[in-house]
Amino acid sequence: MRRVLVTRPEPGATRTAERLRQLGFEPLVLPLSATKPLAVDVAVVPDDAAAVAVTSANALRHAPPGLIDRLAALACHAVGERTAVAAQAAGFHIVKAGPGDAAGLAEAIAPLLAGKRLVYLCGRERFPLFEDRLAEAGVRVMAIETYDTVAVEPSDAMVLSLLGRRPVDAVLLYSVKAAETAARLVRRVALMPVLENAAIFSLSTRIDAAFRVTGDDCKGARHVAAKPDEEALMALLPAKG
Repeated sequence: MRRVLVTRPEPGATRTAERLRQLGFEPLVLPLSATKPLAVDVAVVPDDAAAVAVTSANALRHAPPGLIDRLAALACHAVGERTAVAAQAAGFHIVKAGPGDAAGLAEAIAPLLAGKRLVYLCGRERFPLFEDRLAEAGVRVMAIETYDTVAVEPSDAMVLSLLGRRPVDAVLLYSVKAAETAARLVRRVALMPVLENAAIFSLSTRIDAAFRVTGDDCKGARHVAAKPDEEALMALLPAKG
């Protein structure tokens, strides 16, 4: 059974692990990043806001209740079904689910919001594509960062207690922070026997570049998802065996 290291933070890591298990892989959960809330001044919400957009459930999970209260009456455009459910649970009254990726969401809402103000609940570390496409269409995007992604650097003992001595076949990377940490892990002498030949699967070219720049001593092949979502990332995994 192929062993796949899942580096994303919870609660997403557990969902990914279960999905891998159903596909016949052996998931190993070792978050190399974590999310933390950022202080948000509710007064920054503009009076002329016409709608809200969310491309990550983390932005909702870390948003202060006062911020949600200020925005709850506006239409909330969520990137996909799961984020839409999170938006409803957070308190938004009107929630519309997008196609599942940020680029598709931007294309869908741009004609509706041209010339208007959109509040974008997001993280400090994010892909610029969503905001860029909306700006090109004349949408006035105001980003409100509700969380940040920080690196988690486990000790050799912690990693080996999870992985054992059997080599890992694949590593899934979901963020720049995780990629930078993973690149350091594969260079550690104690971890080389289990990590240096693992194939690296990155959610984006930016994440793949972060892995390489930090110091790529990994001998395994590298793969990048066609678009920055888990469906595309999972599609790259080889057939179980």
